[in-house]
Amino acid sequence: MNKRMVEFIRALRAAGVRISLAESLDAMRGVDAVGIEDRDQFRSTLKTTLVKEARDGEKFDYYFPLFFASQQPQMQDATQTMSPQDQQMLEQAMQALMGDKEALRQLLQQLLQGQPFDKDQLDQAGQQSGLDQASDMYQRPWFERRMQRSLNMQQIQQMIEELLQELQQMGMSRQQIQELREMLEQNADGLSEQVSQYVGASLAERMANREPEPKPDLLDVPFTRLSEEDMQHLRDEIRRLAARLRSRAALRQRRANAGTIDPRKMIRANMKYDSVPLELKYKTQHVKPSLVLICDVSTSMRYCAEFLLTLIYELQDQVAKTDSFIFISDIVDISMVFKEHQPMEAVEKVLTENRPGYYNTDLGNSMNTFKRDFMGRISSRTTVIILGDGRNNYNDPRIDIMSDVQRRSRRLLWFNPESPAQWGTGDSDMVQYAQNANGVYKVSNLRELAAAVDKILTDG
Repeated sequence: MNKRMVEFIRALRAAGVRISLAESLDAMRGVDAVGIEDRDQFRSTLKTTLVKEARDGEKFDYYFPLFFASQQPQMQDATQTMSPQDQQMLEQAMQALMGDKEALRQLLQQLLQGQPFDKDQLDQAGQQSGLDQASDMYQRPWFERRMQRSLNMQQIQQMIEELLQELQQMGMSRQQIQELREMLEQNADGLSEQVSQYVGASLAERMANREPEPKPDLLDVPFTRLSEEDMQHLRDEIRRLAARLRSRAALRQRRANAGTIDPRKMIRANMKYDSVPLELKYKTQHVKPSLVLICDVSTSMRYCAEFLLTLIYELQDQVAKTDSFIFISDIVDISMVFKEHQPMEAVEKVLTENRPGYYNTDLGNSMNTFKRDFMGRISSRTTVIILGDGRNNYNDPRIDIMSDVQRRSRRLLWFNPESPAQWGTGDSDMVQYAQNANGVYKVSNLRELAAAVDKILTDG
């Protein structure tokens, strides 16, 4: 049993469930304490010790029966309830129906007698279907169909109907035919479940015995390659990431408030005293930035926008003021949403209420609305951050408005997930936008995005 549990834990790890060595040992000790006689208690013990996050519960429920369920389906012998006369009639019908199709006859005989497939049958069908070449659980449905075809199971429903029609013509009672139909269909479901269980267990064991492939740090995975499962992990990580950035920003602020001595200024100021320090000079106090965020939330930018907004609003104690806007075809002020909700709730609300369309990004039109309605939000102390890939669907980029924003603000910065090699290709106006910006940060993954935000907080 310990070996089977180790294989089960390895399969869960291969499926993406985080299980430490200590948690594996806890599971072993828990099973030793409760035993394996009560299956529900055994299952609950494993789930309690191995599953830490709600989303992993479905994976546990999926893999558990592949390792600890009975391989024998519940089937009934349909001939036991039949009279000798009906049994003879059934045999005659099968001979008339099957002819020389021995394989089909054997399968139908198994259905009638409620006999599951034996290991040799399953192994042979698995070999014929190429199951030994399978490697991942997503292939399970495909190999189930191939094994069913190899075992002639795809013809089973037609066989049942033809057999029952033959029996009806031979004079078997309607009630007996109906009972026979129900038993045959139940047994057919049992055989299908047995094939499914065999394929799933084979794949799970192969996953358990395979050396786990090293997974890249999700902080370094480009936003465009993140799965929904990866996104959920990063949503859990982002608060810890924000806490680290907050600690670093708070440390810089404390040093500034304490009046850290500036040796260079002090020596220069005291040259008139032959460089003997008489007048102390201190470093300039760190100033919290005032921000205006303008974020593209079209399909290609949503993950990046979600994380930027979450990070900035998790770090509001390190920011003097933040006004936030989003755009696809036109600009929307979302500042009030973040005043009424916690950061993650606010981001979810904003993205739910502003869904992307199809090829409708228009930054030029959005900036025209911003100039008309919101330009007063920018002052000489404001850092303006535009998050976008600079792709404008061949619309007017309104470079003139970008130039006005740069002149009115302390600085205009771009956060762009694309590398400079992609600027100017297709519908990209990024080359022109970059000429009217004080800096461009490449933010293709969460690590780069966090570094850019930290840089903004560093120099205020």
